Amino acid sequence: MKKFFLILAATLLSAAAAVAQDMAEATENYNGGAEALQTGDNATALAYFEAALTMGEACGEEGAGLVNDCKDIIPKVMLASAQDMIRNEDYANALVQLQNTIDKAQAFGNNPEVVAEASELIPQIYMQKGNSLLTAKDYAGAIEAYNQVVALDSTNGTALLRLGMAYSVTGKVAEAEQNLTAAMRHGQEGQAVKQLSNLYLRIAQSCLKAQKYEECIKAAVKSNECKENANAMYLAGNAAMKLNRPADAIGYYEQYVAISPNAKNVNDIYYTIAVLAQQAGDKAKACGYYQKIAGHAKYGSTAKAQITALGCN
Repeated sequence: MKKFFLILAATLLSAAAAVAQDMAEATENYNGGAEALQTGDNATALAYFEAALTMGEACGEEGAGLVNDCKDIIPKVMLASAQDMIRNEDYANALVQLQNTIDKAQAFGNNPEVVAEASELIPQIYMQKGNSLLTAKDYAGAIEAYNQVVALDSTNGTALLRLGMAYSVTGKVAEAEQNLTAAMRHGQEGQAVKQLSNLYLRIAQSCLKAQKYEECIKAAVKSNECKENANAMYLAGNAAMKLNRPADAIGYYEQYVAISPNAKNVNDIYYTIAVLAQQAGDKAKACGYYQKIAGHAKYGSTAKAQITALGCN
């Protein structure tokens, strides 16, 4: 019996010695992680802390304190590592790391502030990614990134605005209208209205070139309704001329010069309006516009002749 107790005691001493050795190694790893943190090497620090956690868990009650310390710091280091990736524009790995950070913190049941910060960073990463792709004119990639932001936060006005811009450039009018209109409701009214006006202006330009004059006028009017746009009214006037609708053309041209009275071609427009008004039998309007250009080098002589012919006052 005495021999049995001696063997048991030796076994216990051996086990205690093994635990003590494991704890020493676990502590050494933990300290290595702390040193790596001081130098800003988050990746190395994380590896040390994870090794310390595994060893500490194997030590049972002896390692409980160390385990708790590791569980507290590991999610924080994971978050810092993800932030390093974001700074390096390594967005794909940063997104994976952030989700792993959230999962780890929730599994450990601590660090709710880490979960909150990591969750906030995810849409920010997609936003940064979208901005970079938009600048690089990778519109398909930007659309994908901004859609990720909107999926996480449907009230993000900036993401909706830029998503609408990317759709607009790629010619997806319905999608552009939908997102720009949504952006207007979420704090981006000024910019969204401007983008919508530009979108309809581009459509008007394309339609005029394709000789789709009715569609050109429709788009130009929508552009001007969103935001006063002289170019839109000029296009509408040209399209109305092509459709042989002088009264409409006069109206659009007059809006053009009202919005942009110092335009380089303003005298050309005055002459066009005068001729159209004269052809329509509107003497007063014709006289008024001929008189505006009576002293012009190009149109002056013709204008003066017409003023005489019409008997303008």
